Amino acid sequence: MSKENVEKRIEEVLSKIRPYLQDEGGDVILNRYEDGVAYVSLRGVCAGCPMANVTLENVVEEALTQEIEEVVKVIGED
Repeated sequence: MSKENVEKRIEEVLSKIRPYLQDEGGDVILNRYEDGVAYVSLRGVCAGCPMANVTLENVVEEALTQEIEEVVKVIGED
């Protein structure tokens, strides 16, 4: 699958989890996808939340790796 197709699928999955983050005053955006890794940024209250790493691992990474076989890891960026 091309990089552009993977990025499109990542955006589709993020759009499914985004409402849950937005309900709490946060958001997630895709910065880029490279070599199996999705680089994302948490925004709003999620950015400074002490649970940000848990959100990245248990929500964002789990959703992306389960739905998109090309994604093997998610890394959070500021």
